[in-house]
Amino acid sequence: MKRKTKVIIGLASAAVIIAGGLFGAGMYFYNVAVVPAPKSFLSKTQPIKPGNSRYPAHKWYQDAHKQHWFEMSATRHLKLDANYISADKATKKTIIIAHGFMSNKNRMFDYAYLFHNLGYNVLLPDARGHGQSQGNYIGYGWPDRLDYVKWVKKVIHQNGQKSEIAIFGTSMGGATTMMVSGVKGLPTQVKAFIEDCGYTDVYSEIAYQAKELYHLPKFPLVDIVSGINHVKNGYSFKKASALKQVAKNKRPMLFIHGAKDQFVPTKMVYPLYRADRGPKQLLIVPGAGHSRSFSTHPKLYSDTVKKFLNHYLN
Repeated sequence: MKRKTKVIIGLASAAVIIAGGLFGAGMYFYNVAVVPAPKSFLSKTQPIKPGNSRYPAHKWYQDAHKQHWFEMSATRHLKLDANYISADKATKKTIIIAHGFMSNKNRMFDYAYLFHNLGYNVLLPDARGHGQSQGNYIGYGWPDRLDYVKWVKKVIHQNGQKSEIAIFGTSMGGATTMMVSGVKGLPTQVKAFIEDCGYTDVYSEIAYQAKELYHLPKFPLVDIVSGINHVKNGYSFKKASALKQVAKNKRPMLFIHGAKDQFVPTKMVYPLYRADRGPKQLLIVPGAGHSRSFSTHPKLYSDTVKKFLNHYLN
C-alpha cells in the first residue's frame, strides 16, 4: 500500500513539474509572440538615404501635411492613433492602410506614396500595441478588425456619405484586411479590399513560425500560448481566422503574395483565394519574399493595384 502511494505521489509530482514547465514555456513564447517588444527574428530597419530607391517616397511622407486622427478601440478602451493625408485634388476616395507585425503607420510610407500618386486620400492607423496607439498585446488583426470598422466610419463622418473606401494591408495588415471583410454590417462605402501576404489564421501562422524558428511542434505549446492569450486578451488563435472571414465576403478582393515568401508561406494564399465569395483577383509576384512584392516588381504591383481600384471605385 505504501509503495502504491509513493508511486501515485511520484506520478503526481512529475505531472505537476511537467505542467509547470509547459506553462513556463507557454508564458515565454506568449511574450515572444504577443507582447509588443523588439523581436530578434525581425530584420532591423535601415535608414533611408538619398540614392535609395525608397528615398523619394520617404521624403514625400516626411514632408507631407498630416492630420493627426484619434479613435477609441472597439474593445478595451484604448486610444488609437493615425495619420491622414489628403489627396492633392479633392476626392471622396480614401485608402485605409493596415501595417504589419511590429511595424507602424510611418513605415508604410511606400504604400501611402503609391496611393497618393494614384489620387487617393490616405489614412494610416497604428494598430493596438503598435506605434503611438495604446495596448499591451498584438491582436494579429482579430480585435483590430473592429477598430478598422471604426476608422471606416470616421472617414465617412469626415468626408461624407458619398465616400468610397478601400482597405489595404500587408502581412498582419493583410490578415487584418481580410478579417474586416467578413464583419457583419460593414458600411457600404467600403468598396474593395487589397491584401498582401496575409495568413490564413493566427494559429497556423504561429505554428509555422514555431517550427521554422524554434523547431517546435504545434502541440501542445501553440495551444498553451493560445489558451493564455484567450484568458488575457479574449480570443484564441484558431478563432482569429482570415480564412473564415473571407468566406463571408462578397466585395471585391485583390490577393497579392510573393512567390518566395518564407515568413507567411505562399501556399497560404490559395485557400484564402478559393474561400472568398466576392469578385476576386490573385497576383503571385515572381521572386518576391515576404512583404517584398512592391519593391521587387513595382510596375507590375502598381499597375495591378491601379487597374483593380479603377474598376471598383467610382
